[in-house]
Amino acid sequence: MSFHTETYIGAFIILFLLTISALISGSEVAYFSLSPYQKELLKSKKSKSGRLVIKFLEKPEKLLATILVANNFVNIGIVLIAAYLTNQIFDFTGSETIGFLIKIVFITFLILLAGEIIPKVYANENALKVSLFMAIPIYFLDIILWPVSAILLKSTTIVKKRFQKKENISMDELSQALDLTTGAISEDKKLLKGIVEFGNIEVTEIKKSRIDVIAVDISTPFKKLMKVVVSYGFSRIPIYEETFDRIKGVLYVKDLLPHLKKGDTFRWQSLIRPPYFVPETKKINDLLKEFQTRKIHLAIVIDEYGGTSGIVSMEDILEEIIGEIKDEFDEEEKIYTKLNDRTYIFEGKTLLNDFYKIVNANPEIFEDKRGEADTIAGMILEIKGEIPKAKEIIEIKNFTFTIEEVNNRRIKKIKVTIKK
Repeated sequence: MSFHTETYIGAFIILFLLTISALISGSEVAYFSLSPYQKELLKSKKSKSGRLVIKFLEKPEKLLATILVANNFVNIGIVLIAAYLTNQIFDFTGSETIGFLIKIVFITFLILLAGEIIPKVYANENALKVSLFMAIPIYFLDIILWPVSAILLKSTTIVKKRFQKKENISMDELSQALDLTTGAISEDKKLLKGIVEFGNIEVTEIKKSRIDVIAVDISTPFKKLMKVVVSYGFSRIPIYEETFDRIKGVLYVKDLLPHLKKGDTFRWQSLIRPPYFVPETKKINDLLKEFQTRKIHLAIVIDEYGGTSGIVSMEDILEEIIGEIKDEFDEEEKIYTKLNDRTYIFEGKTLLNDFYKIVNANPEIFEDKRGEADTIAGMILEIKGEIPKAKEIIEIKNFTFTIEEVNNRRIKKIKVTIKK
């Protein structure tokens, strides 16, 4: 055993590197264990360190790459210097294998205890303090080690993409998995399927068609308007000028409450709120976010030519997840009659989305037949190319559609029979 000046210098360097390793390891735990409250606290701080911590957390993968690269460089330095010093202090000429094992055990124990375990335990208990203390050092490490960490990040991204492709599951597969589930209650399965399919549904699939919308001309006298309000009981009514394609706004019935005793001279038009227009192709999950942001419950749906094709409400969107919502004032509107387990009579205006749910049909069966149609009647028109005659039969796979009631303009009722 011999000690020289270089031995003391080497020992000092190891202690210094162990301190650096401990600080870097501790910062890794500190940054990734910050609570939401602590993050909000950092956002309110005006210090440079606080701003840096928030900036790091916005790119967690980059932060982790910088910490890991820096820590590995430091640990490699510790291993090399410690191995050199051990050879200088001890003579393992006669037993190189034992010497090799001692060096591995000693150096590993040193790095794990002083450079990993102790600092990480401390950082876990003092995450905010350590994060702020290490903000500026990590900032400079990020600048110095950027070329290496950038290569590491790029490699990680490539690997991540490859694994993600293998793990991705389509909405159809998830929906089929729910169909095969035997343990879930029927209502729970419906709810889960509604959530799964939610992001794929367009506004046109759930809108209320223009022929079913109760709207009022802007020139309507106040007393006549009130009769419409009382008769239908809607809380919001679209207001148009001359034609439904020229929507001027939406009237909120609650805005009329202070003016109930006024006569036809009352200018109720001043209460109209601006309309919110959405295209038929808009996804309903995006529309729900817009409803929440704008704090509105009704949108006017327009087609590709700018004409009004109907309306869609917050309730229509929510019903796609949780099923039909009824309150004590809603009148029962039957869109179908069930004759037996395999025979139904549907209103022609029934949305295909609702039809699929009622008869538990796979939408893919009708995908190449429906064209741009959103209702059962629309799909029949797409297939026939004209208004069919009463009792005419159309067959699609194991579904038979019989026209029950029709006039020159509309298919009113359709009988659906499901074959075994």
